[in-house]
Amino acid sequence: MTFHLSKRWLPLLIVLLLVIAPLVAPSTKVLLILALAKSLAVLGVIVLLQAGQVSFGHALFFAIAAYGAAFLGRSMGGGEIVLTLLAGVVAASVVALVIGLFIVRYRHIFFGMLNLAASMIFFSFLEKFYYITGGSDGLSVPRPTVLGMALERGAFEWVLFYGSLGLVLWALAGTHRFLTSPLGQMMRAIKTNEVRLEYLGVSSRRVLLAGYVLSAALCGLGGALMATAQGIVTPEYAWWIRSGEFVFIAILGGAGSVNGALVGALAYEFVKTYAAAFAADVWQLVLGAVLLVVILFAPSGLIGLSQTLGTRRWVQEEGAE
Repeated sequence: MTFHLSKRWLPLLIVLLLVIAPLVAPSTKVLLILALAKSLAVLGVIVLLQAGQVSFGHALFFAIAAYGAAFLGRSMGGGEIVLTLLAGVVAASVVALVIGLFIVRYRHIFFGMLNLAASMIFFSFLEKFYYITGGSDGLSVPRPTVLGMALERGAFEWVLFYGSLGLVLWALAGTHRFLTSPLGQMMRAIKTNEVRLEYLGVSSRRVLLAGYVLSAALCGLGGALMATAQGIVTPEYAWWIRSGEFVFIAILGGAGSVNGALVGALAYEFVKTYAAAFAADVWQLVLGAVLLVVILFAPSGLIGLSQTLGTRRWVQEEGAE
């Protein structure tokens, strides 16, 4: 019974806690919005991990969507939030389709480093073209309307939080369905036996390109959401440390599970925030220690750890009976 609870009901418990957390502790609302935005980007990284590929430059699509949302909002005097998010997703997907045609030819470290190179080129563009991008100062993002209504900051944050939660749940369900579909199974075959996939007449490059564009779209949705929540975008969105952060969170939550994106992002954001508050000089050390413990004692991440503990307890209960 315990194993069944940990495997099936744990995600529902997390969602329930997310729903009521801002009601109990309103100060956590913005923190949770940022965690939800990052979980979407991490979900994109996890999609590629299913094919055995690690991207060290997915902050590229996070930043493209964020700046796309900023430019659209500034040109429309704020605009509509649905159009803002959609513009970010479209911009990230189009760029991913273009550069993906080249990058999907490579695997493993070459795949990861080419993504990193593309991200750093865009970072340099954001830094140098000050009159377009605002340089290191960034660009402000006007608050968009919600279904045509201009809301005050407080009301807007409530809408943004529950809207973000709904988007994350929809993205988790959609990604899970994709990975269990024939196309998703082909992506996993790239990791296990790409040669056999080619023998079956399936182009592994096309399969990986489809996964790459989906991955970028998820990152783009997270980037546009982050820009809307923070009200400002800076070149730091495309910096390589941001890409490393996404990989960090994927490992922390569990790279083998789509739910790991949400669990890892929540754990990371809370540990980072409170470690920076109470141990400002060594908060990076705290994060590193947390990741080291997870790698050593829970290689499958926090999701895998919860399932393992549930299994052991279930076995003990069965043995006691």
